[in-house]
Amino acid sequence: MSRLLSTVLVIGLLGGTAAAFAVTEGLKLQHSPITSTQVPLKVFSPVCGCSTGSAPIGFRLRKADRVTVQIENDQGTVVRTLVARKSSPRGRFAVSWDGRDDNGNLLPQGSYEPRVHLAHAHKTIVLPNPIRIDTTAPTIRVVRPIASVISPDGDHRRDQLRVRYRLSEPAHAILYVNGIRRYRGRTQQLAGEARWTARTGGHGVPSGRYRISIAARDIAGNLSKPIPIGTVRVRYIALAERVLRVRAGTRFRVRALTDAPNVRWRLGKRTGIGKRNLGLRAPLQPGRYHLLVQVNRHAARALVVVERRP
Repeated sequence: MSRLLSTVLVIGLLGGTAAAFAVTEGLKLQHSPITSTQVPLKVFSPVCGCSTGSAPIGFRLRKADRVTVQIENDQGTVVRTLVARKSSPRGRFAVSWDGRDDNGNLLPQGSYEPRVHLAHAHKTIVLPNPIRIDTTAPTIRVVRPIASVISPDGDHRRDQLRVRYRLSEPAHAILYVNGIRRYRGRTQQLAGEARWTARTGGHGVPSGRYRISIAARDIAGNLSKPIPIGTVRVRYIALAERVLRVRAGTRFRVRALTDAPNVRWRLGKRTGIGKRNLGLRAPLQPGRYHLLVQVNRHAARALVVVERRP
């Protein structure tokens, strides 16, 4: 009799286990009422004033339902209700969050999660896509002094301005010239080199002095305040002296300020090619002469006053 009771008990236990297993497996086979979740921004800045200033949230409903979408903080507390009991058909559902609470106050930096409640399905689902608010701008510093003079004439000698920098976090470096953005780093990195080619329309910019500043924008969209880093002079060619007084028929020198090894010159009716430290002979006749010194398409001029020899 006892053996019979033991057998019955074992069979009952096996039956209960099989039933529980079947229920569990059935639950596993049930599809989630939402699918194709999309929360593309992992981090954003509500104060950046840029295209990443709000976080889009999207998913697809398997069936029509009344949808509530909320945001909860890392403590599980709801801090914002984006949509409340909205009747929605089957298909795509999308909202966005501006990083603020229900009163319009900016929420603290930190991690938040979207939560979806479906009234008909009697389900609340926390999306596995945390969103981080970051409102701190990166810091950038220049690690090497910039060149004082560049010559963007295409001869590959000091053609560009190069600025070496380091960042407090991965970010895009942005270089400003006279307050206008002229360079933006293609990748977010901790260190790199920003460059200004000083060319527009296939030609070098006009000669003169240009104010240079640098800033950075991080992945959240925060932009740092531009930091002035100096002034660069764009110079193709210049002469050390604008007016020279020499004696008729004597030799004199004039220094051409350029990065080209050779220059073309014209003084009166005479022409030639020489080094940057030009050695010339003054005309025999006293008077006022124009000296023209050229490099590629650029030129510098000086007045040569020839006086009588004593």
